Amino acid sequence: MRKKCELPVLTIVLMAILIGGTSSLHAEPYELSRNDVMELKEISSPTVSLFGVKLGDSESKALEVLVNEKIAGIKAEQEAAFIFLIDQRKPTGPMAGVRVQDGKVDLIFINNRFTHKARGVFRNVLNSESPEDIRKLLGKEEYGDENVMGAVMAYDKQGFQVNYLGKDVNIEFSSPR
Repeated sequence: MRKKCELPVLTIVLMAILIGGTSSLHAEPYELSRNDVMELKEISSPTVSLFGVKLGDSESKALEVLVNEKIAGIKAEQEAAFIFLIDQRKPTGPMAGVRVQDGKVDLIFINNRFTHKARGVFRNVLNSESPEDIRKLLGKEEYGDENVMGAVMAYDKQGFQVNYLGKDVNIEFSSPR
């Protein structure tokens, strides 16, 4: 009788080990304004959040968190499909935001105006002086375009793209391809 009970327990233990082992393969959550993650391999767009809003979140959650809840030093504005976050100290334009399509957040963006709020590797990317500086931080992009105006560097496997235009640096997070 005792041997019959041991088999299901062993099966459950093995399944727990397998599930636990596979979950470590996924990237940890990365809050753009909080976490100091410096290893690019630990970051993928589905785990990135902007003040708690992630890709795939509902429009109502994005509105609740970014517009209705007050974020210190930030003014939120909704314009068409976008929710823009504007630095109240220097309200020259959006420093970050999200795009909502079909009722879900499908894009998160930050730019160099967000540098003082960003943490981790993307803070360094936003402060970069050249596309080469960005490549030193993130590695070679999967594809892109570089010309006298600037550079577009796509890191599709991790779900983001960096647009470098002189002192203007933008990072867009969307679903990985």
